[in-house]
Amino acid sequence: MAFHLSRIPSSLLHGLVLSAVFLVSVPPVTAEEVNVYSARQEALIKPILDQFTAQTGITVNLLTGEADTLLPRLQIEGPNSPADVFLTEDAGRLYRAKAAGVLQGIQSETLEHAIPHTYRDPEGYWYGLSLRARVIVYSKERVRPEDLTTYEALADPKWKPRVCVRSSSNIYNQSLVASLIAHDGAAETEDWARGLVTNFARPPQGGDQDQIKAVAAGQCDVALVNTYYLARMLNAEEEADRDAASKVAVFWPNQAGRGVHVNVSGAGITRSAKHREEAIRLLEFLASDEGQAWYAEHNQEYPVTGTVAPSATLREWGEFVPDTLNLSVLGENNAGAVRLMDRAGWK
Repeated sequence: MAFHLSRIPSSLLHGLVLSAVFLVSVPPVTAEEVNVYSARQEALIKPILDQFTAQTGITVNLLTGEADTLLPRLQIEGPNSPADVFLTEDAGRLYRAKAAGVLQGIQSETLEHAIPHTYRDPEGYWYGLSLRARVIVYSKERVRPEDLTTYEALADPKWKPRVCVRSSSNIYNQSLVASLIAHDGAAETEDWARGLVTNFARPPQGGDQDQIKAVAAGQCDVALVNTYYLARMLNAEEEADRDAASKVAVFWPNQAGRGVHVNVSGAGITRSAKHREEAIRLLEFLASDEGQAWYAEHNQEYPVTGTVAPSATLREWGEFVPDTLNLSVLGENNAGAVRLMDRAGWK
């Protein structure tokens, strides 16, 4: 049966028209938000995300997980992924995300001004947000600092069997080897890796803090670790951690040459981002002085910008010359580094 406006009372018709105008002219209210997939532990990132929300009103929805789980998830979700930002550790992993096609390149004068080109993707697919150095720690009782020089020198027979290091499956070690390939070539780096394996005090096991504890306990004399692990142990609530950390010291290798191997934690905007502008604002906030101060004081990482001082603990270790290799090279050399380590018997 046909429905005719002429049969509706004029007063009711007037109300319906006004309602229709109101519905058309007033858009729905939607809160600004940004969805973050983070491979960093929640305690290491959520507080600074909360500060971002407090300042901007943009809600941050945080999903944390293992980096090697989140990247496949982004690939499976494809364009339907709710993620706007992928945040992870190590330039090698950021490179993998770019190569997997889950990130998009962006341009931000703020990020390009704040973050040195060495610590970001040349095409804007990812940006380093905090800096860490992979150094040699040594026993204060059994090693003299003048006995140490370079990463390469750890393959010298005098260090047999005195070296502790974690597995070759660890991305931090893969990136160190990738940097050696860039500087020394694949053949020389493989010879180094074979020599290093010969000098292992024990089969690779555990994380960086376990290597520090092994040196403190006398299981080995030197180890390769990221600086923030030692800094956190020195400031830990647990007395056992502080005691172990106090028994080792930091040595900055390769200071007469290319410098210390450095790496980043960082982030990129996902290809599927539905909140692109909010995501860019978040990265810019993390690169601001406020964001960098959080990384420095709470995470014991070096600021990636030059405008914020490191924590008091890091300042006690003094200044060092960092490697200036663009960190995208670590990703480019990753596959070769993994094969090389396998051939050398680095399990």
